[in-house]
Amino acid sequence: MTKPTLGSHPYLLGFEQLERMLERSAKSGNEGYPPFNIEQTSPNSYRITLAVAGFAEDDLAITVEDRQLVIRGRQSEADEGRVFLHRGIAARQFQRSFVLADGVEVGEAVMENGLLHVDLRRIEPEPVVQRITINKG
Repeated sequence: MTKPTLGSHPYLLGFEQLERMLERSAKSGNEGYPPFNIEQTSPNSYRITLAVAGFAEDDLAITVEDRQLVIRGRQSEADEGRVFLHRGIAARQFQRSFVLADGVEVGEAVMENGLLHVDLRRIEPEPVVQRITINKG
């Protein structure tokens, strides 16, 4: 028995990309670090906020790769010569991925009080009506 897919339904043509996006989203189950919020700031805009205390702007990289927003953090190794009696603040690297729908673009990113804010906006395409001519066979 085969698993039914979106691409196998006769009325859903061209949705293979949506199916791949859902699979990719399910596989990117991050372990929970750093914690984040996603809020809708208007009907066509969103804000992702990550708690990145201890990271500087230079320690963070934000990229869009194949309709996927990827935020990476890697702190520099500045611990040489330091002796910790207790180390409770983690200095680990991370990667967070968010799948973006078509028409969603990344705006600006701002660091504020240990929080990284990344703004997203949905660009509404103009409705297109296309008339198809029928050729005589």
